[in-house]
Order: sequence, then structure tokens, then C-alpha cells
Amino acid sequence: QVQLVESGGGLVQDGGSLRLSCATSGRNLNHYGMGWFRQAPGKAREFVAAITWEVGSTFYADSVKGRFTISRDNAENTMYLQMNSLKPEDTAVYYCAAKQLPANLRSHKYDYWGQGTEVTVSS
Repeated sequence: QVQLVESGGGLVQDGGSLRLSCATSGRNLNHYGMGWFRQAPGKAREFVAAITWEVGSTFYADSVKGRFTISRDNAENTMYLQMNSLKPEDTAVYYCAAKQLPANLRSHKYDYWGQGTEVTVSS
């Protein structure tokens, strides 16, 4: 089992920044990929970014490329999502997730999910 706990959400103004954290526990993640997804009210959950834990390869949705940066700290067992130049359309509940590799990290089919952290960007 892998436990995931997100934190760092909040209210920020248009153009502002936030850093989300996803604390992990329960298993060595060297053969796992990790992802960030988000779900806005009334919309389907969508892929935001992903990273392979051991190698650190990264993947981004086109809508966040150049504004968001995914990273992980192996020693701290924590994944991050640095979000800059935030827009009102980034408002959503953000979830972190984990699944074993090899896998399509853009797919929603993850084995483990956190409870989510809410991000609100005001215009």
C-alpha cells in the first residue's frame, strides 16, 4: 500500500503562485510513477503532470506547460507541484496519485490516490 497526503492548496490571485506537496509513505517508490490530476466543479478529472520516481522523467499537460513544474525529493519521499502564473481556470481540487511502472502516466488509471487539496485562483 502507498499512502498519499496532499497539502499546500489555498486561495491565490490571478498571476500568483502556489506549491503543492504530496507526502508519500508505505512503499519504496523506485518502480512507481507519480501524477498530479485536478478536477474543477462540474468537470471531469484531468491530467496535470507526472514524474517517474527513480529517474525523474517529467510529463505535462499542454495547459500547464511552462507554468507548472513537477519534482520529487527522494530523501523526503515527497512530490511537489510548483504552480506559477496561475489563472482562474486552474481552480480545482488537485490530487496526487501513484502507480507501478511501466505505465501510461497520463492515464487516470492509478493505483493510489490522495484526498485532494483545493486551489482557488481569483480574478
